Parts: sequence; structure tokens; C-alpha cells
Amino acid sequence: MIEEKNKKIWTVNNKKELGLLRKVLDDFDFNKYTKKEINELVIFMRKKMIESNGVGLAANQIGLDMKLFVAQLPDKETHNYKGKFYIIFNPKIKKVSQQKNIENEGCLSVPGFYGSVERFSKIEVTGFDKNNKKIKITASGFLARIFQHEIDHINGKLFIDSAKEIFKATQDKGN
Repeated sequence: MIEEKNKKIWTVNNKKELGLLRKVLDDFDFNKYTKKEINELVIFMRKKMIESNGVGLAANQIGLDMKLFVAQLPDKETHNYKGKFYIIFNPKIKKVSQQKNIENEGCLSVPGFYGSVERFSKIEVTGFDKNNKKIKITASGFLARIFQHEIDHINGKLFIDSAKEIFKATQDKGN
């Protein structure tokens, strides 16, 4: 399932990659893959997310046309990953709060930019775990933002589509 082309983050800077980043992805078909292949995919996506310093990663960001994403919150002080690791196949947002907030967010597939995006403060997401068992997750705060960002990805949307403002990221030249 994982080929050489999937071992890097796909970006908007490459026209061929942009096509998949802008596509509504196909549902993940559990009948097409063995449990071993699914486990390898989950492990690979988590590793790729962590090595890229991301908090979420959708399948199309590594060139796969399938509805799934991984996510994990970082610790605010150490920036190490903590708490529950999420992998959601065929996710759908079922409920949203009335309350929204605007925060800055960036994206591994849109390098060098970030923007202020309005998102729901709390959401309920349904989908399937890696064993094809139905799941329902209520997420709030930063986790809700991550889930909405990743679900946008699998629906062919990028944060730059809904950002109120977009800023060029500055890099610390001392590193």
C-alpha cells in the first residue's frame, strides 16, 4: 500500500499533488486490505505525522485516495505527543456546537503559510476504527480544530480556502 511516492508530504506547490489534495477522497474499503496492511498504514501515518511535526495527517497528504486521518495532541511545554492517538476511517461530522472560535492554523501541505480560520468549538465525529468498528468521538478545543482540518482534507478543502487572513511564516534564521 505504501510506495515511494507516499513517503513524503504532498503539497500545493506540486500541480500533480494538488489534484489529489483538492479531490473528495474515496471511502476506505476495509475489504480491500488485510489487517496487517491496515496496521502498517496506521503506523506509517503516525510516524510520518510525528517526523513532520504535525498534529494530524490525512491520507491524501501522502498521496492516498482514501478517507482516513490520524491525529494526536502535543504537550504544550515539551511539544512531545501525549494522550490518545486517533485514527479515524471514513469520518463524518455529525454534530457541531453553536460556539465557534478563530485561531491560527497551518498545514503540512501548505508549507510556509498559516492563517486565521473559524471553526466550531466542539464537534461530534463518527467513523470507524482500524478494526472496522463504529466509533463516535466528541472533541472540543484544539482537538476539534484538528479533526475539522483533517476532515476538510478528505473532502478536498484546505485551510487557505476558509482563512480570514493568510500570513507568510517567518523562520528563525538561528536554527
